[in-house]
Amino acid sequence: MTVKQALSRAREMLANQNIEDPALEAELLLRHILRKSRADLLSEPDHELSPAEVEAFLKLVGRRLNGEPAAYITGHREFYSHDFYVNPSVLIPRPESELLVEKALQIACSQSISTIADIGTGCGAIAVSLALELPGVEIYATDISTAALEVARSNCQQYGLTGRIYLLEGNMLDPLPRPVDLIIANLPYVTDAELTRVNTFGFEPSLALSGGPDGLDKIRLLCHQAGEKLRRPGYLLLEIGQGQRKAVCALLQGLFPLAGIEVTPDLSGIDRVVSLTLT
Repeated sequence: MTVKQALSRAREMLANQNIEDPALEAELLLRHILRKSRADLLSEPDHELSPAEVEAFLKLVGRRLNGEPAAYITGHREFYSHDFYVNPSVLIPRPESELLVEKALQIACSQSISTIADIGTGCGAIAVSLALELPGVEIYATDISTAALEVARSNCQQYGLTGRIYLLEGNMLDPLPRPVDLIIANLPYVTDAELTRVNTFGFEPSLALSGGPDGLDKIRLLCHQAGEKLRRPGYLLLEIGQGQRKAVCALLQGLFPLAGIEVTPDLSGIDRVVSLTLT
């Protein structure tokens, strides 16, 4: 079986199971088996796979057909053009969360930002991405999960950021040793009713997905803590789910009546990031 034949077969199998973007998924799994870049893989369509490689590849395809995310199968996920180690202890970084990084960088480029806190850091993708772009900024990354922080630590070590990102275990803002200039948070915001409909349900940790009855339990707690953990001027960036804009903005307006609030949609047009400015 050649590379082209293997990709075609896997693509058809994945498409028949309604796996989103089956061509990309097939490539990711075959690249993992062959340890090749995408360019190298696609430049050798007639390369003949060994029987062992075919068997290993089809086993991975079978795992994907059973619902296991490709990121957990390969142990890797790209985020903001960087490669991150992931495992089932952490939420798989989503492309829409890159908007948080972009908004944080916009603030850092126009304001005096010396400290950032990434709350619910998971694998550390946001904290690492910001640290690589902002070498002079001190970054705290908190998570309630010991296992998640171990994954984040691996990613910090991979990029040589162990001394620049401070990993802190605890709930929300509690572990922060002092107020910071910018708080950024991608917290669980899936409602209880929607939880079983998430396509990675049963694989990703529910702790990183479940936001309670209205999806806002964790966001609500962080917003109530934020006043004491933000310097003035200070900035808060929150990722939210579809349909949560009105409730989150009302919450922030009630807590910080003089603050500026903006909402930025993602590439799909869904309101995704709420930005709060405290002066």
